[in-house]
This record gives sequence, C-alpha cells and structure tokens, in this order.
Amino acid sequence: MSSAHLDLPGKQQAIPSPARGQSVVVSVIRHTVMPGKDQQYEAWLREMLGVAGNAQGRRGVNVIRPRAGSRIYTLVLHFDALQHLQQWLASDVWQRLISEVQHLLQEDDEVEIKTGLEFWFTPPGSEQKRAKPYKQFLVTLSVIFPLTMLVPWLLTPLFRAAPILGTRGIAHFFVAAVVVALMTYVIMPRYTRLMAAWLYR
Repeated sequence: MSSAHLDLPGKQQAIPSPARGQSVVVSVIRHTVMPGKDQQYEAWLREMLGVAGNAQGRRGVNVIRPRAGSRIYTLVLHFDALQHLQQWLASDVWQRLISEVQHLLQEDDEVEIKTGLEFWFTPPGSEQKRAKPYKQFLVTLSVIFPLTMLVPWLLTPLFRAAPILGTRGIAHFFVAAVVVALMTYVIMPRYTRLMAAWLYR
C-alpha cells in the first residue's frame, strides 16, 4: 500500500453541507479499472496525487492497489474539514482529472464520505474484513487508559493558574475534550494503521 493524500469521485456526488466545526473528513473512492488499462491509470494516479498536494485542507491520500483477481483501486482522501473537501470536489482541476480518467474505468465510481470517528475501525476497502468488536475494545482501551491518567496531570498547571477551570465539571470537560481530540486527530488514525495486520486478520 502506498501513501500520499487526495480524493476522488467520478460522477457528481451529493455531499452534505459542512457542519460547523466539523473536521477530519475522509472520502473513500473506489475505481474499477478496465483490463489492460492499469499502466494508464497509474500514470493518471501519479498526476492526480501531484496536483492534489496543492488542495486546501488536504491531509493526505492512501492508495490501496488491487489484490490478486481484483481490479479495484481504493483511494482514501483525508481533508481537515468538509468545506475544503467540497471545494476540492467542485474545483475545475478535479473535474478535469475525473474527465480524463473516465475512459479507463469499467464501472462508475463508488464514493463514501466519513468523519474521523466513524472511520477508525472502518477498513478502507470493501474486500477487507471489519475489526472484531473485542479488538476494537482492546485497541481503544489501550489508548484511553494512559490518556485519562496523562492528560489530567498535564492540565494540572492550567487548573492551578486559573482556579475556575479547575472546578469539577469544567475540569472534567477540558480533560474529556483533550482526550477526544487526541484520539480523533492524532492517535487513532495512526494507531489503527499500525495495528491493521492484527485488527483485520
């Protein structure tokens, strides 16, 4: 599997309006390439990845190439906000790229858009197994447990400097917000990729 970052719908796709403050948006696009067109598609893919690097809010693209017996390429596009994802999909550059690849595809694109939370344990290819619930529990617990000890300790100086922030309810809110932010934006996207071989085995 190679890594970069970008996104990809072929036909016009209805995209929900961006929720206020929403971030870490993942677009999963699947392309079924026609037999004998692999090299042309790979050339298009290289161009697309280079152009996509300039997209506002782009956080990366994962390219999952077909397994033996399959012709499906899966592109996992990461953006920091739904608004930026919408802008990219509506851009003239993206529309040109899509028009250039259409003749290489056997079927219409399959497009899914997910937020960071729901994408943690959703494998990016339809051919992959989903992580078993007990594995999801163990992976999540192994992150939550140290964070619930470390984050309150790190925030203690802030609570001492501003006593109002250290009151019971407010302090718990800050701790919970920091833990969830770290889980969603920093730790889980990387940790689940690291544990993928065990999670989806």
